Amino acid sequence: MNAIRHHFSPLQRLLHWLMAICILSMLFIGVGMVSTIMPKYVPLVSIHKTLGAVIFVLALIRLVTRFYYGAPPLPADLPEPMKLAAELSHYALYALMIGMPLLGWAMLSASAYPVELYGGIYLPAILPQSDSLRTLLWNAHYYLAFAFFALILMHVAAALFHALVRRDGVFGAMAPVPIHDDVTRIAYRAAE
Repeated sequence: MNAIRHHFSPLQRLLHWLMAICILSMLFIGVGMVSTIMPKYVPLVSIHKTLGAVIFVLALIRLVTRFYYGAPPLPADLPEPMKLAAELSHYALYALMIGMPLLGWAMLSASAYPVELYGGIYLPAILPQSDSLRTLLWNAHYYLAFAFFALILMHVAAALFHALVRRDGVFGAMAPVPIHDDVTRIAYRAAE
């Protein structure tokens, strides 16, 4: 009999929480960038570029670990619309974690700006210079950042719902430190 995992692997949990910190930092840095013309703008842009590259690499690693380790099953008593929402929201999160850095890189390439990362490392241009393409990509990057922020808020709300209302072990499966409680065991025993 195969045992059903009740928690994500330690690597998956580490990547999740590390990326949560990076992505939230990135969103606030992005807001700071578009709302200032002060001298702080230049270092914010530099941090934004480097952090975007880090998020892109971490997202790819996270995607590979998700395929390799999989995910614990959702509780058997979770309504089907909630299961579908969980699945679709995770697809959207992965798409944005990978797509937003690519959009930023493409936008800078179309602007003919060098993509310099920390330590003088440069990324190659992935698109030719084009003002109209740059505008399109800037708008996509800008508006998708709001969608990303909204999706993150929904993700946090769902985590709190599982932790505080349903108490079904879903939050504990990704908690920084595994949470073992009777509710988790009961919920997952029903899934078996």
